[in-house]
Amino acid sequence: MFDTLTKYWKLHKVAILLSALGVLLYAFFAFQLVRTDFPKLLGLFTALFFIYLKLIQFEKWNLRFLVGMGVLFRLVFLLAEPNLSQDYFRFIWDGELAAQGINPYLYTPDTLIAQTNVPIANAQVLYDGMGSLSARNYSNYPPFNQLLFALASLLGGKTIFGSLLVMRTIIILADIGILYFGRKLLLYLNKSPHLIFWYFLNPLVIIELTGNLHFEGVMLFFFVWALFLTAVKKWLPAAVVYAISIGVKLVPLLFLPLFLKYFSLKKSVLFYGSVVLFCFLMVVPFYSPEFITNYSKTVGLWFSNFEFNAGLYNGIKLLAVQFDAKPWELIKTYGKITPILTIAVVLYCTFFRDTKKITVLLNAMLWVLSFYYLTSPTVHPWYLIFLVTLCIFTSFRFPIVWSGLAVLSYFAYANETFSENLWLLGLEYALLFGYMGYEIITVWGKKVFFHKN
Repeated sequence: MFDTLTKYWKLHKVAILLSALGVLLYAFFAFQLVRTDFPKLLGLFTALFFIYLKLIQFEKWNLRFLVGMGVLFRLVFLLAEPNLSQDYFRFIWDGELAAQGINPYLYTPDTLIAQTNVPIANAQVLYDGMGSLSARNYSNYPPFNQLLFALASLLGGKTIFGSLLVMRTIIILADIGILYFGRKLLLYLNKSPHLIFWYFLNPLVIIELTGNLHFEGVMLFFFVWALFLTAVKKWLPAAVVYAISIGVKLVPLLFLPLFLKYFSLKKSVLFYGSVVLFCFLMVVPFYSPEFITNYSKTVGLWFSNFEFNAGLYNGIKLLAVQFDAKPWELIKTYGKITPILTIAVVLYCTFFRDTKKITVLLNAMLWVLSFYYLTSPTVHPWYLIFLVTLCIFTSFRFPIVWSGLAVLSYFAYANETFSENLWLLGLEYALLFGYMGYEIITVWGKKVFFHKN
C-alpha cells in the first residue's frame, strides 16, 4: 500500500500540489473575498485559471483524479454564502412563495413587503438582500426553475442557509450529470472524453454556479442530456428533456429552429409539438391572465434597459455619443434591433447550413449563441458557461479564453455605482477577438464557422 502511494506521488506530485493549492485558493475565495476588492479577486481567479489549465495538461487521461478534484473544489463552497451575486435572495423569495402556492409571477417584492403580514420566512432579510432592482420587478425565472426554488424552500427548513445548501446540492449534482452525459456525447462524436474537463474544472463554472448559485448548470444538464438523446436518435425523450432545459432558462429556445433539418419533416413536427406541450405543462401551475404580461415585461428589460460587459454595444455607444446620441435612448433602439439580427442568424443557419449532421448542428449552436452574446448589451460572466459547454463538442476553444477574460468585468463590483472600466472591457474584447480570429484561420482556414470538423 505504501509503495503504491509513493509511486502515485512520484507520478502525480505536481498535479497533487496544484490541486492542494487550488483547494486553498477556492476556500479563500469562498470565505474571505469581498467582491469590492477587485485586485484580490483578479489575482485569485487568475491563479485558479492557471491551475485549471495545468491540471488538464498534466492529468487529462487521469479520469478519477480530475473528477475527484472537480467535486472537491465544489465542496469547498458547500457552507459558504455567495459573495459575487445577490440573486440567491430572490431565488429563495420566489421559492418561499411557490412553496406556499402563491404565484411568484403576480407580485413584486415591493408590493408584498408593503403588506402587514408578509407570507415569507425571513422576508425583510431577503428583501434587503436582493436589492432595489430585483425588488421592483416581477420574477423572470422560468417555471421549472421556480419549482427548484420551491423544493429548496421546502427542504431548507425555512432558513436561508438551509435553502442555500439545497440549491447548491442540486447545482453540484447537475454538474456531475453534465460530466456524465458530456463524456457520452464526446465518445459518440469520436472526440476525446477528457474534453469535458474544460467544463468541469473551469473556475468560472465552479465559482459562478456552485459558489454563486446560478442555475445555468441545471439548464445545461438537461440541455446536454437532450443533445445526447438527440444524437442517438431518441427524439421523444430528447424533446421532454429539452423542454425542461427551457423551463430552467430560456436560452435553449434560440436553438429550436436548428433542429428542423436534423429531423425528418414528420419527426420535426412531433419533436416541436412535444417540446411545446411539455413547456405548456410547466407553465400551467403558474398561469393567470397577468402571467404573460408580467413575465414578458420583465424579460424585455434585458434587451432594452440593462447593460453589463457588452462587446459590440459599447463600441457602438462610444461612437454614437460622438454624434450626440443619448445613451438611454440608444439602448432602447439597440435592444429592438439585436433580437431581429439574432433571429436572422438563426434562420440563416437553419436553412443554409447542413444541420442534418450533429457536428454541424453543434457548431451552428456555438456561433448563434456567440453572435447573440457578442451583440448583447448584457453579458454576465455566468452566461458564458453555455458557450464553454458547447465549444467542447467542436474544434473551437475561444469560449474558454472568454471565460478567463470575463474576470475583467468584475471591476464593476469594486464601486457602489457598478460603473464599468471601458479600458478593461476593451482589453477583454480585443484579446477575445484576436483569439477568435486566430482560431477561425487555423482551425477552419477559409471554411468558416459551420462546416464539418
